[in-house]
Amino acid sequence: MFSIPEQFSNATKANFEAQFAIFSALSNKAFEGVEKLVDLNLTAAKATLEESSNTAKQLLSAKDPQEFFALASAQAQPTAEKTLAYGRHLATIASSTGAEFSKAAETQIAETNRKVISLVEEVSKNAPAGSENAIALFKSALGNANAGYEQLTRTAKQAAESMESNVNQAVSQFTAAAAKAAPARA
Repeated sequence: MFSIPEQFSNATKANFEAQFAIFSALSNKAFEGVEKLVDLNLTAAKATLEESSNTAKQLLSAKDPQEFFALASAQAQPTAEKTLAYGRHLATIASSTGAEFSKAAETQIAETNRKVISLVEEVSKNAPAGSENAIALFKSALGNANAGYEQLTRTAKQAAESMESNVNQAVSQFTAAAAKAAPARA
């Protein structure tokens, strides 16, 4: 049987280890998201450079102003579609990174919470007589903190879902408007 100071020392060590694990997991998820974003931007930049070069060649080969403007206006629809695709891909990266970030945080926090509750139960068994009120108060505070965390988690998930829904709706409306505008120009 451990003394109460040893239990708290072990709990403090475990808490630091858990915080380091949370930090590591969240850092890894953040770097994965940044890596995907950098890859998307590099791919988009390469494609844009190639397309710009091809478009410039086509425009320079135009024989008269009418052909020049016809070629230029023909580029508008594909450019809008590529911009929308980029936006969708960017939104996908952001939402998947956010979901992975939340999942990693929830897993680590749940494990830390489990360890704290276990420590409180162990300390409660070995607590001196007359400390029941303090232990009950601590357990109540811990329960309130957990309830607050759960409410915060639910609210954050709802906000993320709402934001993703709004982005998807905006992209859909822009796509529809671009599709309507394309036949009008032709």
